[in-house]
Amino acid sequence: MTMRFVTALTLAAAASVSLLACSGSAPATQYSQKLVIIGFDGMDPDLVRQYIDAGKLPTFKKLTEQGGLYPLTTTHSPESPTAWASFATGVNAGKHNIYDFLVRDTNTYFPDLGMVTRVPPTFLFNYIPTSKPQILSTRGGTSFWVTAGEAGVRSSILTVPVTFPPEDVRNGELLSGLPLPDIRGTMGTFSFYATDLSRYEEGSTEMGGILRRLVMDGDVARTELVGPPNPVVRQQLAALRAKGGTPSDADRKSIAELEAQSDVRLPLTIRWNRSAKSAVVEIDGESIPLEVGKTSRWIDLEFRINFLIRVHGMAQMLLMNADNELQLYISPVNWKPDNPPVPISHPDSFAGDLFEDIGYYRTLGWAEATWPLNEERMNEQQFMDDLQRAFDDRAQVILSRIDARQWDVLVGVIESTDRVQHMMWRLIDPKHPMYDAVLAQKYGDSIERIYRRADTFIAEVLEHLEPGTQLMIVSDHGFHSWRRAVNLNTWLVQEGYMVIQGQQPGEKKLEDLFGGSGEFWENVDWSRTRAYAMGLGQVYFNLQGREAKGIVSPGAEAKQLADELSARLLTMVDPTDGSRIIRSVYKRDDVYSGEFIGNAAELQVGMEDGYRVSWQTTLGGSPQGIVYDNMKKWSGDHGGYDFATTAGVLITNRRVNSQTPNIMDIAPTVLKFFGLPIPSYFDGKPLW
Repeated sequence: MTMRFVTALTLAAAASVSLLACSGSAPATQYSQKLVIIGFDGMDPDLVRQYIDAGKLPTFKKLTEQGGLYPLTTTHSPESPTAWASFATGVNAGKHNIYDFLVRDTNTYFPDLGMVTRVPPTFLFNYIPTSKPQILSTRGGTSFWVTAGEAGVRSSILTVPVTFPPEDVRNGELLSGLPLPDIRGTMGTFSFYATDLSRYEEGSTEMGGILRRLVMDGDVARTELVGPPNPVVRQQLAALRAKGGTPSDADRKSIAELEAQSDVRLPLTIRWNRSAKSAVVEIDGESIPLEVGKTSRWIDLEFRINFLIRVHGMAQMLLMNADNELQLYISPVNWKPDNPPVPISHPDSFAGDLFEDIGYYRTLGWAEATWPLNEERMNEQQFMDDLQRAFDDRAQVILSRIDARQWDVLVGVIESTDRVQHMMWRLIDPKHPMYDAVLAQKYGDSIERIYRRADTFIAEVLEHLEPGTQLMIVSDHGFHSWRRAVNLNTWLVQEGYMVIQGQQPGEKKLEDLFGGSGEFWENVDWSRTRAYAMGLGQVYFNLQGREAKGIVSPGAEAKQLADELSARLLTMVDPTDGSRIIRSVYKRDDVYSGEFIGNAAELQVGMEDGYRVSWQTTLGGSPQGIVYDNMKKWSGDHGGYDFATTAGVLITNRRVNSQTPNIMDIAPTVLKFFGLPIPSYFDGKPLW
């Protein structure tokens, strides 16, 4: 049993990869034409036009004069996983099965991370691994690079969302993007340690951070870094919880003891030099000197499950304060490119070869530090510094592979454009409740800066390309200001579509989702509930024959409910000023088609600018109140908005044959570019 196989077993709770058998490569065909597609997640067409007109994006302007700038129609759920899946496959979500970041278990109603499914490993005597985890992509359809590769087209696919687990790409290379997780199996669990944290602040935050209070003994504090879930302990916990009925006192004691050991932890010692306003951190046999405001090098970390099993990761540290108080930030623990727990690329060796060529780079699919800024454990300058490094990481990977010249089509995606808008939109919208004139004076150009960085990067790309190379710039969706949060489930309760018994359910956290022990829907009376909301604007019916406790009959009753609820949702108004909240409601059968349509929500809500479902709604919560001010720094969004007002961007150096291109059109355009037949099941049409 190899060490690589053994370490893979530690990711029982993580979104991981399904190992696909490598097939022999079909011989590459000599193609004279070359195509490069650069994706900027979330780039907004209105902002692009605004910045071009202001002379801020000279490279983009030159390209639009050669070819054109077009709004790119996005998917009905304007979310990155859905849209990028349609980009890759050329089909609607009913044919590729990715509707949202989250899916729900129709037996338990519990939410789970979408895009992958997993079965935990098993262990003999709670020690020796006997089976590896089964982890599969839930995305259907076929990526255009797979189809093209079968015909001999060489491809280089770099950090495109919804490419984890990595596909087997003939004549190609692929480096996975979202949902490639961190070492804990999450989208980015950061750690924050501080002497000025109270005991009541310790623990997990709503949006995925772990906070630890530092107690100094002299100038030394001893704490720990929380690492991956322990799959052996998880197996023991699952066995105890599966007994059913009321647990015995002995079982309750065992569960409590196991929960305390459910994560692998590394001891962490912090030595504070007060006079020098610096610190030294000791972890895993290394001593890392830190200066305030300077991010450390990448630090290699090894987490030991038991004598047989090790998991390797890497993290960076930032000493935020060492004056009167000490504050330390540790990034999410990324998988090491040259020694990941499971493959993150095709071929398996590609990620490590890149590491040998360019050095350390972020492997986490959600690479930017949005969560610590949203939890106010990081300031705007620290966030922007981190975001620029994340941009540079992705950019160096793309440029290095352009220079390798081992491709006919290259696709690379950078997500920093999306993340900066999520966090800094409040500073370009004076109507936002989190608008701060002082901060806007200093950071109000943050979004523009990243768009300008994107323009500069495209100029670099052009310098590295051979003359005559076709170039497309694509974004998956646009953006909106998120001023007011909407508790959609609370509205469903108020209107009688959902029934709560007893007290209101407690607040949900991402740790509940990823930790595997959270409670969801605990006070919902499913025997009287007809509809429930989860994810970003998804409204599901409690359908007989699908949901475990379904009461709505498929067919005429479900259709009547769809008509009734659609009409009622459109009447929602903001009680403060009567503003309309929901612009459109899309019925499943009107917008989706294909073999996976049964997994779609019956209704997709499309909200007006300024409104988005609350964080609690995404996890199925129903707190008090329908509408309230969004007082988080996460102030811009796209998920749950009307797709008709959330178009992405298409810029090409060659004119296209449509004034209303759709993101599903990219796949057939690529196939036609290389003279390949376009599958009849495609929903998109070629643009050239």
